Amino acid sequence: MPSAPPPAPADPWRGFAVGLLNLSGLGLGYAVVRRWGLTAACLVATGILLLVALPADPDGVPGALLVLYLILLVAAGLHGARLGLRTRLAWLPNELVAAVLSVVLLAVPAGGYLLYDHARDEATQQMLLDRLAEADELVKSTGTQTFEAAEPGYRKALSVYRGLTEDHPTSRAAARVPDRLKTYYATVGAAYEEENYCGAVAPLKYLRTVPRTMDEKTLGSLSTWPDDRLATSLYECGAQSLSGDSASWNTQWSELLTTFPKSEQAQKVGPAIDTEVGEAVSAVSGDDPCGAVERLESLSQQIRGVSGAEADLNGTLDKAADRAEENAASGAYDCGVAQYKDGRFSEAVTTMDAFVKDNPGSSKRGLARKVSIAAEVAQTVPAAGKRLPTTRSGGSITVTVKNDSPDRITVLYTGPVTGSFTLKACGSCSTYSALGSSLGLDSKPCSDSGKNYPQKTIRLPAGTTYFVHKSQEGTGDSPASDTAKLEPGYIYTECAYTTSFGY
Repeated sequence: MPSAPPPAPADPWRGFAVGLLNLSGLGLGYAVVRRWGLTAACLVATGILLLVALPADPDGVPGALLVLYLILLVAAGLHGARLGLRTRLAWLPNELVAAVLSVVLLAVPAGGYLLYDHARDEATQQMLLDRLAEADELVKSTGTQTFEAAEPGYRKALSVYRGLTEDHPTSRAAARVPDRLKTYYATVGAAYEEENYCGAVAPLKYLRTVPRTMDEKTLGSLSTWPDDRLATSLYECGAQSLSGDSASWNTQWSELLTTFPKSEQAQKVGPAIDTEVGEAVSAVSGDDPCGAVERLESLSQQIRGVSGAEADLNGTLDKAADRAEENAASGAYDCGVAQYKDGRFSEAVTTMDAFVKDNPGSSKRGLARKVSIAAEVAQTVPAAGKRLPTTRSGGSITVTVKNDSPDRITVLYTGPVTGSFTLKACGSCSTYSALGSSLGLDSKPCSDSGKNYPQKTIRLPAGTTYFVHKSQEGTGDSPASDTAKLEPGYIYTECAYTTSFGY
């Protein structure tokens, strides 16, 4: 007997059928010709592919593995066709049935591919939904932080939303982005709803930059959502700053007038500034005139720093600044009086001297000068500052002041009458020794009849007058003072001289 049955006659249809059966990936072509090892190899190869591919992943099967499997599948088909050409079929009645069955079984890999593609698409959709959920959670978690701390998180979440709409526009996640953006805007701009207007400025300015990177169709009405809120926040924050101690209001209102010049909020700026200036002007005659003057000076400078050209407010702002400046200058008199009454004599001198200089046409200029003189006297003799000077002048008592000093001196006096004058230096006079005077070794000042002392005679009313002699040059380091109680019927003489402690 022969060792193996003789080969069957060559049949192309049978070879075609066996090859197609192998293309199913199940090795059925090898099975119908009883090649069990090769059948198992096909099943193993397909099993490895399924093991890697399932469950479906958005990235799909690795390209190298898929190419290798297709090569093996084609090789199995060609090899099966060669075997089937001269090998009789098992279990199948004839070649026609095998061919029909092979064509039908091609639906297995085709259907598997379609099912896998659907599963892969669903996995991709779920991945995108997970990405959306992560961005939503990021927005939610950062909503409890300050904007400065939360901004990186907001930008990251916005990048995710933008990526979903641009890279996966047909996905279910992209379809949900517009609703998520509403939540996003509400979360970022939450400070505005809480009426924290200063805190709302930065996040609202950030939201106005979103349309630069996000499709306007996706944003819809959100594109202009921050505008009115930002205008309101800039105005209200500036108003709070204007009435408080902060000087940042002019920056905020400048931004308002520049960014939203025609807005309703911008039109409130001029009246608000006028009101603030008016209140400061009224406060000059109140309990703290110096504070009111300082406020007016500050307002004048700050108002001039506001950019109002875009809103046609330059004229209004200039008038308000001029009004503040003028009232600050004129209010300096009230400030100087308050300083004098409080015993701050040095400050009163500075304030009144500035008032005299800055207000040449003021009716209070003469009295301000007298207050300055009295305050200067009171720095040396505090008792002289117990009452405010008046415009009174002259009197019935004669007082002659002589200068027995090598220095030019200024004589200031206050009491019932306040004034000052200057005496030139005595060219033939010298400094007296304080030690010699105490021992009685020196002559008395102003006693040399042969000298022509520089002098001036004034007339004063009865009462206590305080004198201060101040050297304007040379050796006199500290002022001298004298308190004179003037009575009618007497003629008085004041003598100014310079002493030193040298030998």
